[in-house]
Amino acid sequence: MFFEVQDLDAFYGDVQVLWGISLQVKQGEIVAVLGPNGAGKSTLLKSIVGLLPSPRKARSVLRFQGRTIRDCRPEEIVEQGITIVPEGSRVFPDMTVLDNLKMGSYMPSARSRRRESLAEIFGLFPRLHERQKQLARSLSGGERQMLAIGRALMSRPAFLLLDEPTIGLQPSLVHQTFETIRAINASGVTILLVEQNVYFTLRTSHRAYVLENGRLVREGAGPDLLGDPHIKAAYLGIGRPPSGAPHHADLANTVGPA
Repeated sequence: MFFEVQDLDAFYGDVQVLWGISLQVKQGEIVAVLGPNGAGKSTLLKSIVGLLPSPRKARSVLRFQGRTIRDCRPEEIVEQGITIVPEGSRVFPDMTVLDNLKMGSYMPSARSRRRESLAEIFGLFPRLHERQKQLARSLSGGERQMLAIGRALMSRPAFLLLDEPTIGLQPSLVHQTFETIRAINASGVTILLVEQNVYFTLRTSHRAYVLENGRLVREGAGPDLLGDPHIKAAYLGIGRPPSGAPHHADLANTVGPA
């Protein structure tokens, strides 16, 4: 298996946030993790990349391309080919676009292919090529998100984790971002996507997991989950939620044209 998580629990101090999470990602897939705010989606990604240490006596298993990564440091995980784009378009505001991108290729293996990587990223994001000498603080929100994704790709990852890449973007840029995700996947990068934009996400992903209150409650092929009564009611605002189920129809940008 390309990537797998088994029985993952996660804590912030004494507060447990995730309970027994198990999921798999096959090479070449786009796999999504959906759920409302506070469900634990970002915590899951932080746990994968070593930003949230495993609790003592943890029973969990995190394995990437056959190797255990549970107790690896974040930089070791990047070296193995996993990169995360955190929520919020985080860039270095007082550095140029070009220097931000170069920061993503700090590892020797990526540095040796920096010129090739820049050409690929400027092809994917022509706007970054146009603005490569500008300070990152001068970019629009959509351009900063392009830069954050481009910087992650500079490390030449095999496995890209995206945390809410469309949050705060205007509708036209939401559609463009999902097109970019498809293009990155088509180039050979496997993707784990955390998103609240349920409609576009399920149309884009090969498979998806639904996380609620720190537990996985659904999984299946993206198009199949679009027809799931619970997904329709709780996330797309179609029909009535099952008895006792949370209703999240007020999520931003949930429904839109394909």
